[in-house]
Amino acid sequence: MKVIYTYTDEAPALATHSFLPVIEAFAGKTGVDVETRDISLAARILAQFPDQLTEQQRVPDSLAELGELAKTPEANIIKLPNISASIPQLKAAIKELQSAGYAIPDYPENPQTDDERAARAAYDSVKGSAVNPVLREGNSDRRAPASVKKFARAHPHSMGKWSPESASHVTTMDDGDFRHSETSVTLADAAELRIEHTAADGTVTVLKPSLPVLAGEIVDAAVLSKNALDAFLAEQIADAKAKGVLFSVHLKATMMKVSDPIIFGHAVKAYFSDVFAEYGDDLASVGADAADGLASVLTALEKLPAEKRSAIEAAINSAYQSGPSLAMVDSDRGITNLHVPSDVIIDASMPAAIRSSGQMWNAGNQQQDAKFVIPDSSYAALYAETVDFCREHGAFDPTTMGTTPNVGLMAQKAEEYGSHDKTFEIAAAGTVRVVNTADGSTLLEHDVEAGDIWRACQTKDAPIRNWVELAVSRARATGSPAVFWLDETRGHDAEVLKKVREYLAEQDTDGLTIEILPVGEATRYTLARAKAGEDTISVTGNVLRDYLTDLFPIMELGTSAKMLSIVPLMNGGGLFETGAGGSAPKHVQQLVKENHLRWDSLGEFLALAVSLEFLADKDDNPGAAVLGKALDDATGTLLENGQSPSRRVGELDNRGSHFYLALYWAQALAAQTENADLAKVFAPLAERLAADEDKIVGELSGVQGHPVELGGYYYVDKAKTDEIMRPSPTLNAAISEF
Repeated sequence: MKVIYTYTDEAPALATHSFLPVIEAFAGKTGVDVETRDISLAARILAQFPDQLTEQQRVPDSLAELGELAKTPEANIIKLPNISASIPQLKAAIKELQSAGYAIPDYPENPQTDDERAARAAYDSVKGSAVNPVLREGNSDRRAPASVKKFARAHPHSMGKWSPESASHVTTMDDGDFRHSETSVTLADAAELRIEHTAADGTVTVLKPSLPVLAGEIVDAAVLSKNALDAFLAEQIADAKAKGVLFSVHLKATMMKVSDPIIFGHAVKAYFSDVFAEYGDDLASVGADAADGLASVLTALEKLPAEKRSAIEAAINSAYQSGPSLAMVDSDRGITNLHVPSDVIIDASMPAAIRSSGQMWNAGNQQQDAKFVIPDSSYAALYAETVDFCREHGAFDPTTMGTTPNVGLMAQKAEEYGSHDKTFEIAAAGTVRVVNTADGSTLLEHDVEAGDIWRACQTKDAPIRNWVELAVSRARATGSPAVFWLDETRGHDAEVLKKVREYLAEQDTDGLTIEILPVGEATRYTLARAKAGEDTISVTGNVLRDYLTDLFPIMELGTSAKMLSIVPLMNGGGLFETGAGGSAPKHVQQLVKENHLRWDSLGEFLALAVSLEFLADKDDNPGAAVLGKALDDATGTLLENGQSPSRRVGELDNRGSHFYLALYWAQALAAQTENADLAKVFAPLAERLAADEDKIVGELSGVQGHPVELGGYYYVDKAKTDEIMRPSPTLNAAISEF
């Protein structure tokens, strides 16, 4: 078995240039092969167009390769955070690659020819959450390692103080959304389905001709009403203005890559309603698309005549004056909550606001109470209850609060994150049906209006059974209550619950506390226990898995990057994920400006240790087991000594943290008594790194404070990046000679 270490994007990719040589050197001494696979956004794009590239430019489709590997017992994949590309990010990556000489096509907004349709399909296959559904052939076991939790309690991060008078609040739709329209069915037998739209005049349009399903598979359908959405947004904008709070929209435009950008576009149009009412045709004529955000609209204005452009800019400024204040992503640069759909991702933005007194930043660079607008109500109760709880009970205390590990249903594209290829913006009023192709029977059906968003999603039986088994296993291993976050009144959850109850009955649950609660009740139950210092296992579907494994770690640990994320793959392999990359773009900006990378590789350390232990067990390699245990010890020492990366230039950064990890790892291996031969191998390296500590740290800090050039953002020059991320000749020599 090999360790496959993924090369991804932004800060995690930069960190790989520094840390990977250490991994390869240490692992090699125990006979462990480490290989990399490039699944970055740029590599995923290039892999789609081999015929348009020179032989030297072509790259393999590593994601497809790893997807097949994940279905085998030999899989041992360490997956770093990658870009889940929004349309603006995708277009920027395409432009960068084209400027570097790669003859790939433009992104076709409205494909007309066969070539354009093929290009659009290729690009659609790599945007949004393209990586995770391919690799996640298992369910998620995500938790804070004991050493990390202990450190967080001893060295608590800052938490903003909550006021009982806080006007911040969550608002969501009470009708006309996905939650309230959802219908669901479980297929007794394998079948082939199709999705079709019948217009008012009887014209039938097949939206998806073939949808194969397995026996026991759950299929859902739901529709979000355009008219209900627009009315809701208009009401919330007026209410934010009346209450004097910031207006902010919180969506998942990267993962829900079809539906949420459309919803985001409605929010942009709602806030700037007068602008689009008067100048909509002008904006459309230059390709301005509200779904890409206000920044895209402003860029498109450059194509209009000066007089028209000035008039629209004046109308936009007028909307700012007459509407509620907008929450800001970057106050100094004037970047609002509505500028870029991928800038405000709900599972990152909401925990950050909750940690910061329930407030967001305004245009004056001051924190202010906010209206958190979450249009679809499926999971909004999580954040609504948390905001209300903090208002009543105050901020959580990281030194005493309990931990909330998660067992997440995500295998084989389970639930909403598997709905992308079955989500449609409806062109005309009529009916959308899910039809059994064999006999023409209608399984699910909705009346729709033009502009509505209709979606279907699937959840296979085997992942649900595995999910239940994993939840019971974790409850037994920890003694903590396990709570299934399922709502009997929701169509999908009702079908899942039938299976959960059946499979729980097959498990030995004697002495265990197993609860089944809807989102709001589960949130209150878990928050109360966390406040009291008690641990609770959250057992959730795919979307809540994402939300909870950011919310609770950010309150407990200060960041979700410090979580241990294990995916026991259903066919016997292992996938080890290394945390969240939501802040990665800002880290790259700082590196380019100051040659200081504050990315914390703790997630990589944790994942690598578990990966080595997994390999040791599979291959009966005791040296790999010792290597993994020593890495855990080294990580604990690193935390205790406060040698995680600093935010400030001139202080220890990611590269310095990697040096100390290497030092402590070598020392732990030299000191261990389980494998005397290995101790002898690592003792000289431990002595050399310790002796050269001051020199190495000086070389690493001495390069900081000056701009650097990576040769690209989405597709860096790897030779230049190696030089930037490995600036210590002394450390480089020690590792390479070892």
